[in-house]
Amino acid sequence: MRDFTTDRLHLLLSSFISAGYGFTSVAGYLHNPTSPTVILRHDVDARPENSLRCAKLENRLGIAGTYYFRAVPGSWHEEIIREIYSLGHEVGYHYEDLSASGGNFKKAIAMFEENLAKLRQHAPVETICMHGSPLSKYDNRLLWEKYNYRDFGISGEPYFDLDFNRVFYLTDTGRSWNGNRFNLRDRVTEDKGKSEGKEAEQDGVSPMSQTGSFGDTMDIICALKENRLPSVIMITVHPQRWNNEFIPWVKELLFQNVKNVVKSLIRGRLQDKI
Repeated sequence: MRDFTTDRLHLLLSSFISAGYGFTSVAGYLHNPTSPTVILRHDVDARPENSLRCAKLENRLGIAGTYYFRAVPGSWHEEIIREIYSLGHEVGYHYEDLSASGGNFKKAIAMFEENLAKLRQHAPVETICMHGSPLSKYDNRLLWEKYNYRDFGISGEPYFDLDFNRVFYLTDTGRSWNGNRFNLRDRVTEDKGKSEGKEAEQDGVSPMSQTGSFGDTMDIICALKENRLPSVIMITVHPQRWNNEFIPWVKELLFQNVKNVVKSLIRGRLQDKI
């Protein structure tokens, strides 16, 4: 069976349900941090119709999460934003204003405020999450060194407001579950990762790293069935990667492989400068 299909995603989510995990949005967890639970996050980087398909699948399973939309044509689809919200999911802003403004902080915060207001015309927005912008030299999170997102009615941003000493992180970034292999910015800090190892040991789980690393989706399911996963996990899904149809699946595979090569080159250059 091919990995990164809609059927495989259904199996992954169903396996967590069968194991007794609850599901929640980012805002839901910040307000009520229960366990065992999966904080279900979706980054809508492209192909919003795939996100709607995921949202409907999750709705049928009786679960909900957060969908973060970028303010770019490939992600922004107002009808889909409204429909995903109507299915009981949280809608958030996947901001990239600092990179989009070329590092101009004043311009970036004005863009952030404008884009946030536009998104709030279609759904309430309580949390935000940075877009990695791997081709940009600007980390979008640096915007909050000068400004405060709480001034805009935002209650949380996962990279700042989740305690990764307690929340284990799984992400399909790079179309893999191999942790930081193709990750430039979608990661948690090393000091928190070391603490995560301690927390995992206390829970009777072998520490893997601050970000989980697995060969494929079935490896996660096997670890779950063998009780090797912590009780609180954030799973980040990029819905454009998950396709049952063969041609879209192959296109995404080929595109992501090229993108991963570019990311590896960028990472190598950054390490050479250190």
